[in-house]
Amino acid sequence: MASEPIDTEKGRLRAWARALPAPPGVGDRAQERLLGLAEVGSARTVCLYSAIGSEVPTDRASRALAVGGAVLAYPRVRGTELELFGVGDPSELRPGYRGIREPPADARPVDLADVDLFVVPGMAFDRRGNRLGRGGGHYDRLLQAAGPRARRIGLCYAERVLERIPVAPWDRSVQCIVTENEVIRT
Repeated sequence: MASEPIDTEKGRLRAWARALPAPPGVGDRAQERLLGLAEVGSARTVCLYSAIGSEVPTDRASRALAVGGAVLAYPRVRGTELELFGVGDPSELRPGYRGIREPPADARPVDLADVDLFVVPGMAFDRRGNRLGRGGGHYDRLLQAAGPRARRIGLCYAERVLERIPVAPWDRSVQCIVTENEVIRT
């Protein structure tokens, strides 16, 4: 597999990940573990994702962060980029790009420079913080534009943490991975 082109290897991993169902009953445990992190508790503005497929949901974490006074930012797809908008509660999100729930049209923009913490989805992660996304590069471009100041946390199920994810030069990693079983600092 190591000699395969990166795109081919990533394609095989994506097919494997798509075939995995979400483990029943563990999404809440992963969110609780996420909420227990010091950097999450101290974040003033948090970018969250709206889960699709078998990604760990974030609605419970979103509500807890809002009660704690954090500003919640969710992405909206604009071409090849993600723009961030403030949302008070995940119930405000509406189907958008590819059916992914996004902020409504009247949501207020959130400046990327204001985001302290990004919680990002991944089809899989490795223990070094490399992330396998869905292949569009949206989150890689968002994290590149955010710069090094903001913390980046990947949220996924334990069975999706692999020994190695193939990495391209434009791929952006996370500093921490949270699963229902553990917190992995990278």
